[in-house]
Amino acid sequence: MSHLQMPSINGSSHNLHTLSTLPKSNVFTSNLPADPEYPTPEISDSAPREDLGPRMVKNALFTYVRPEITHSPELLAVSPRALQDLGLKPEEAETEEFRQVFAGNKILTWDAEKKEGIYPWAQCYGGYQFGQWAGQLGDGRAISLFEATNPDTGVRYEVQLKGAGRTPYSRFADGKAVLRSSIREFVVSEYLNAIRIPTTRALALILAPRSKVMRERLEPGAIVTRFAQSWVRLGTFDLPKARGDRKTLRKLADYTAEHIYGGWEQLPSKLKPGEPKDTWHDIKYDIAKDMVEGPAGEEENRYARLYRAIIRANARTVAHWQAYGFMNGVLNTDNTSILGLSMDYGPFAFLDQFDPMYTPNHDDYMGRYSYRNQPTIVWWNLVRLGEALGELIGQGPDVDDPTFVEKGVTEDGAQVLIKRAEGIIERAGEEYKAVFLATYKELMTARLGLKTFKESDFQDLFSELLDFLEKYELDFHHAFRRLGHVNLEQLASEQGRKDIAGWFFKSDAAPRQEDESRERIAQWLEKWAARVKEDWGEGKDEERQAAMARVNPKFVPRSWILDELINRVEKQGEREILQHIMKMTLNPFEEHWGWNEKEEERFCGDVPKFKGMMQCSCSS
Repeated sequence: MSHLQMPSINGSSHNLHTLSTLPKSNVFTSNLPADPEYPTPEISDSAPREDLGPRMVKNALFTYVRPEITHSPELLAVSPRALQDLGLKPEEAETEEFRQVFAGNKILTWDAEKKEGIYPWAQCYGGYQFGQWAGQLGDGRAISLFEATNPDTGVRYEVQLKGAGRTPYSRFADGKAVLRSSIREFVVSEYLNAIRIPTTRALALILAPRSKVMRERLEPGAIVTRFAQSWVRLGTFDLPKARGDRKTLRKLADYTAEHIYGGWEQLPSKLKPGEPKDTWHDIKYDIAKDMVEGPAGEEENRYARLYRAIIRANARTVAHWQAYGFMNGVLNTDNTSILGLSMDYGPFAFLDQFDPMYTPNHDDYMGRYSYRNQPTIVWWNLVRLGEALGELIGQGPDVDDPTFVEKGVTEDGAQVLIKRAEGIIERAGEEYKAVFLATYKELMTARLGLKTFKESDFQDLFSELLDFLEKYELDFHHAFRRLGHVNLEQLASEQGRKDIAGWFFKSDAAPRQEDESRERIAQWLEKWAARVKEDWGEGKDEERQAAMARVNPKFVPRSWILDELINRVEKQGEREILQHIMKMTLNPFEEHWGWNEKEEERFCGDVPKFKGMMQCSCSS
């Protein structure tokens, strides 16, 4: 395993743990209903592995199921940032136990003789896929091992293996994952975290050399160890709603508030008339009073507050995607996180040139999940969640009435409940827009090197920048990074502005000085320079450039880079290249990474001809 070359982790190692000593729990399985066919770990553990395959599971949110054995696993990569965030010692990744646990060959937390401990599980959920109800879905190839709490931060993560074998939710699939998609997920999970976009995480990447998996072709299998504060998704609520399982739905909502969001008291409460505007959601997002309060006399209960918390989290994440040109590629409700985490990476991509109609999913013929549609689609998904929570949020102050808890809404109360729920969802939509726009403005303001946002910036700077990037088919990421290298004195003259305008084009494609494109970009640069001076004053170029370098990454794991990486690891047997790309992935704002300057600049340079705006399939 010498090819891993694990870097040291900053901080004192005496606070870090081994896999064995890291505090573990099973809060999810302790608080939610298990598959009635395998209600205990003992029953599942004693069952033949082949009996744990696909079937319908009702009145449950998970099934106890162990991973399949992986023969001769090879540990290809480990994220040192993930080790640190989990609270693990860096040298732990070099142990045989680490390799066997995350290959699914050793259940670290279960004593088979005593029949006690924490047993692995797979979640049960449903979802709307491409706008159509798909029924029961669930963790078809993901198996959670345990929850781990970092003792220093107090953050609890659910650690799971993706590609560890069939579960009751595998449907017609084999429960495996291929190396191609596993490399992609491993890289993007850690990259999004590095650029501060909420995301699930990736700890380790393991090759299963004796596992051959049939997708479009026969491919080598792999397992990604990934973790998140929660793997509950909107689709988890969709399934009990579709089945009329009120009891499970309420348990899930209570669990989400109490164990994922940290307690009911942590959820945002609405403002009352005359209350000072001193809460983050009102100051930062300027939420209008009628949007927060609702009609006179309408009382908001705790489930409505939970719904709004989930909406805000997702609005902030989508704003990050739009500001940084990221697309999930398949935003079904089962791929939308209850915490607003980017998750379930299939045909994802980053924009190359700015094209708002672009979708990285070659099966998305209608462009449902294109860049421009992401905010709308996530809201569509959140409306489905509102429908799932409709009975709870619509019951208002009487949500704990024993008759309602046991039997649901009465016929006499149905119209009041529906009207109240519809009103809450409608106002939540306004809040979603407000949070999305405020976050997007904040991010774009920083990316353009400004300290403050003015309403005129949206049209004069944001919209105009995106318009000319689209019209002239310019690189989205290079525009921000290169702008960060501009000195204002270079923009003092019209000629200087036209010269700098050439930076936005590929090195071999800059237009002539008199070209209309140079003139338009030069005019934008003049407006931008004026705003920078207004915010920073004179003589602050270095300080402003440093600020821009901290928010505009030089390295972006574009589709062509990932394709080359996959080919070199899978077909050419290279291992070092994965370590080098991960170094760039974890430190994307750096100028140099110290391994091969020519290769670094190639990966950060212009997209090669015919390799831009690539698409791929959902299969993995």
